[in-house]
Amino acid sequence: MTTEHADELVHLRLADGVASITLDSPRNRNALSAQLRRELLAHLDTAIAEQDARAIVLTHTGPVFCAGIDLKESRGARADDQGVNEVPAILQRIWTAPTPVIARLTGPARAGGVGLVAACDLAVAAEEVNFAFTEVRIGVVPAVISVPLLPRVQPTALHELFLTGENFDARRAAAIGLITKAVPASQLDNEVSRYTDMLRLAAPGALAATKQLLRGHSAATMTADFTAMLTLSAARFASEEGQEGIRAFSEKRPPAWAV
Repeated sequence: MTTEHADELVHLRLADGVASITLDSPRNRNALSAQLRRELLAHLDTAIAEQDARAIVLTHTGPVFCAGIDLKESRGARADDQGVNEVPAILQRIWTAPTPVIARLTGPARAGGVGLVAACDLAVAAEEVNFAFTEVRIGVVPAVISVPLLPRVQPTALHELFLTGENFDARRAAAIGLITKAVPASQLDNEVSRYTDMLRLAAPGALAATKQLLRGHSAATMTADFTAMLTLSAARFASEEGQEGIRAFSEKRPPAWAV
């Protein structure tokens, strides 16, 4: 099964028990635009409902896995704007899906893109891939993505990386719990296939029950956590600092507070 249309930014393909969901918007570094969010959520729902899918692989075209929220769409944002509701829905769908989800990265992830990785059960990245939580540098906060990140990543590392916005490589991402493995690029597909092959050997009901066991308390409180974090995030995007940071990013200049 393949669902692919010329004007879509996310593609779904089912083969050999694996549903592959591909972000395909390289012109804006696979940023989480409104269209991409809608299509990603729809394809996730389709893949989760597909009984033949024993694993879901989330991957990408182009040199960047996902650059986070589309900042061009965030200029002029209001604090009561709930237009990014799909982001919590996407993260929650991945986190609570009965089907295991594997992130496959050949390129960097930033901000909300790192949130996608954190929501997955397994994540494999090429060694040259790097990550960063860039929110504070443009006057916003990593609020929504903190929901899957807090139970997954070492607290001391998350404090450092959230507050500084520093880049870190795939090997460190594996060491702090963000991803499962960093491998040479030439071995990436073999490693992803190794995981999907193992998942195909497991009973789907047992996988679903095991995921529920592993997610535990975090899944039960996730809706409330996302509601609170979405409110905080929207307020920061609409703030004077947030809008100045977005303008500065678009104009390729330092924001007013940078000295």
